[in-house]
Amino acid sequence: MTAMKPHPGTADGVAPPEDRRQRKARQTREAMAAAAVTLILERGLAAVTVEEIADRADVTRRTFSRHFSGKEDAALDFTRADGARINAALRARPIDEPPLLAYREAVGEWLAARQALGEAAYARWRSLLRLVDREPTLFAAYERIRVDAQDESVAIIADRLGTDPARDPRPAVVIGAAAGVLTAALRTWAREERDDAEALPGHVNRAYDVLIEEARRTDQRRTG
Repeated sequence: MTAMKPHPGTADGVAPPEDRRQRKARQTREAMAAAAVTLILERGLAAVTVEEIADRADVTRRTFSRHFSGKEDAALDFTRADGARINAALRARPIDEPPLLAYREAVGEWLAARQALGEAAYARWRSLLRLVDREPTLFAAYERIRVDAQDESVAIIADRLGTDPARDPRPAVVIGAAAGVLTAALRTWAREERDDAEALPGHVNRAYDVLIEEARRTDQRRTG
C-alpha cells in the first residue's frame, strides 16, 4: 500500500473535529459569504454595500470586518474554500504519484464534490464567475485568492518531492501550468451560452489532455 502524507498538525493524518466555537464561526462566515453572493447577483456589485450584506446575514458590520476585507472578498469566499479542498485532496494523493497527475486527480475529486451540491449551486457559481470577468475589483480579489491557493499547492508539491521551491523550479512550474489549465477551463465553461453543468468536467479533462499532449510534442521536438 502506498504511504500517504499526514494531515498537517496531526499525528494520524485525521483533521481535528471542530469545537462549538469554531463551528459557529464557520457558519457565520458561510452566512455572510452566501448573503454577499445573493445580493451581488441580484443587484450588481456597485449597488451592494457591506452593511447590507451584514444585515442580510444578521451580523454586525464589525463581525463582517473580522472575517472579510470587503464585499468582493466575501462574495469570493467560495474560491478560497475551493482552493482549500483541492489542496487537501492534493495532500492526500499517493506520494509516488507524479505531481501533475496528482494535481489533476485532486481537481477531479473537487469537481465531483462540486457536482454533488446540485444544479442551483452550480448556476450561482457560474453566474459569479461570469461577473468576475466583468468586474475589475472582483477579478483582482479572485486573483489574490487564487495565487494564495497556488502558493500552498507549490509547498505541497515541494514537500512531496523533498525539495526547496526557492531553489528548485519544478513545484512552481507544475502548479503554474496545472492551475492555469484549470482557470482556462473554468473561464471557457463560464462564458458558454448554454447552461450545462455537466460540460465542466469535460472542459477540464480536455484542457489537461491538451497540456499533456503539448508537453509530449515539445519533448519529441527537442529530442528528435
